[in-house]
Amino acid sequence: MRRPVVGVTAGLSEHSGEWFALRDDYVRAVEKAGALPLLLPPGPLEHVPDLLARLDGLVLSGGSDLDPTHYGEEPHETVDEVSPERDAFELALSREALARDLPLLAICRGHQVLNVATGGTLFQDIPSQIGGALDHDPDTERWQPAHDVRILPGTRLREILGRDRIAVNSIHHQSIKTPGQGLVVSACAVGDDVIEGVEAPGRRFVLGVQWHPEAFWDQPRDFQPLFVALVGASRR
Repeated sequence: MRRPVVGVTAGLSEHSGEWFALRDDYVRAVEKAGALPLLLPPGPLEHVPDLLARLDGLVLSGGSDLDPTHYGEEPHETVDEVSPERDAFELALSREALARDLPLLAICRGHQVLNVATGGTLFQDIPSQIGGALDHDPDTERWQPAHDVRILPGTRLREILGRDRIAVNSIHHQSIKTPGQGLVVSACAVGDDVIEGVEAPGRRFVLGVQWHPEAFWDQPRDFQPLFVALVGASRR
């Protein structure tokens, strides 16, 4: 059986704009789920339709902050490492993927990009903008759980993970404020209700999570069902 081709977005290296960068966890998780990963570094926007025409699925990866001007706000003092080229490319990818109903899994920054691409907004800095918030960027290993999330009933996320509550890792200081058009909330952090999951009902597969499921790909407990579900939707 032909393996689906799943595109995975890559960013620019924090150390040099001359290098594209992506943690290998994303590639391993996609491969383990039965697909062929194809890295998608930022490029010309006019190439986006042609790129997506060659893909069966898409993963929007994590990374630096999204420029708040994309959702009509001035940058908070904590916003850094903004990449205009990556922002424009991934927003265009998201919108074109939605227009094509291409299966899409959005992770951390990608979850936020998906939300902004559909007209939603973000909290730019959880510690200063959400009173009583948990520590969403603790000093732990990437694969270590940081807090629990509550998964809402009747959601695709609940169906895939088969749990109403699950421990997740946490490596972010921003989060969804207002969900974008067509998105519904599927998970919230236990303790402060920060939005941790969104999805688009009626689509083949459109799901975003704020945590990093790919970081568990080689751990005894993992979130591989998310990648398996994406690949399954990509086969169809």
